[in-house]
Amino acid sequence: MRHFEKEYYTLSNGVKIPKLALGTWQITGPSAYDAVLYALEAGYLHIDTALAYTNEKEIGKAIKDSNLKRESLFITSKLPAEIKGYEETLKAFNETISNLGLEYLDLYLIHAPWPWEQMGKDCTKENIESWKAMIKLYNEGKIKAIGVSNFDEKDIDALIKATSFTPMVNQIYYHPGCRRYEMDEYAKGHNILIEAYSPFATGRIFGSKELKEIAQKYNVTVAQLALKWCLDRNTLPLPKSTHKERIIDNLNLDFEISTDDLDLIDKVKL
Repeated sequence: MRHFEKEYYTLSNGVKIPKLALGTWQITGPSAYDAVLYALEAGYLHIDTALAYTNEKEIGKAIKDSNLKRESLFITSKLPAEIKGYEETLKAFNETISNLGLEYLDLYLIHAPWPWEQMGKDCTKENIESWKAMIKLYNEGKIKAIGVSNFDEKDIDALIKATSFTPMVNQIYYHPGCRRYEMDEYAKGHNILIEAYSPFATGRIFGSKELKEIAQKYNVTVAQLALKWCLDRNTLPLPKSTHKERIIDNLNLDFEISTDDLDLIDKVKL
């Protein structure tokens, strides 16, 4: 049996990143601690969080209590969308490191190109300053890899033009029925790994008759089908769950989806 928690993508700088991560958005308090501990016990090596999720302290405690070697884990966090600028980024990063109780991060992302309350606002200048701060932290060895989240091609182009440093990751909304064709091509051309957040479309995939029928064909759950589709589209899915059984099930992806069915999943309407 293939163990997907122990399979990796290789980022543009040679860093190995586990192909599956536990997402922790909207999981806080004891639930965050329990979910991360369940995941680490089940074999997950990659945990995704963010300062904005207000769960970094709980996740840090779960990491510590797992007694796993730090170097065996891959921990991602993010600069809050509303925090922009060089010094502001350094300060936020230090807060994240302190919350998690870690000496370094494996991956740090700019959470969005604009504050959530001002979606679409042009923050190019401020993003460039944040990116320069992240490059500094990367060069100092405090972060193993750096990237962005929710960025369009033009947003990434601006960072590259200003610094000649290409993000290694772009974490975006990506799920069955929402294949991001243009970003797929752009990322491939720039050697950027796409991470797929909300691979279950915030639960909407579970109401899809088409996905249920395809999942039955392979004798898997709709969740497992969605995650395997993400992997087959060369993205890194971030499934979120607080249920121990589902956390474990989401690692069991040892099946192959036919090309025809992958294409059907691309086009499913949710």
